[in-house]
Amino acid sequence: MTDHESALQKALVAALRGDAALAALLDGRVFDQAPQGAELPHLLIGRSESRPLDADGGGVEQRLTLTAVSRFSGTEEAKAISAAARARLHEATLEADGVRTVSLRVVWSDVARSGDGRRTWAVVRLRAVTEDVSSDS
Repeated sequence: MTDHESALQKALVAALRGDAALAALLDGRVFDQAPQGAELPHLLIGRSESRPLDADGGGVEQRLTLTAVSRFSGTEEAKAISAAARARLHEATLEADGVRTVSLRVVWSDVARSGDGRRTWAVVRLRAVTEDVSSDS
């Protein structure tokens, strides 16, 4: 059985790190778990839900949450990261480890300041449907 969740995460990290707009904003700081003392801004691939679909090709529906963390004074940087992530991922076809997206859509995004005003958070929620690449054969 193919690990759709890990394959999609690997493809997401590669796509996000390889995007010129996000590279300018994040300098490659896209993480599953931010290392201790990670520089800001950075983007985290967080919560992930999945369920198998009754479809040919072993389809899996996944919902993922990306969270950008910014220390910029205001929301401009967080909004720019959110916009760049949405532009790169919405309706993109990604592939890794024998799994590809059949559908990848941005469901919603939100930007908010922390209560103490020291950080700004941008949250992007994705819905993906993945299948085994070998299902073409």
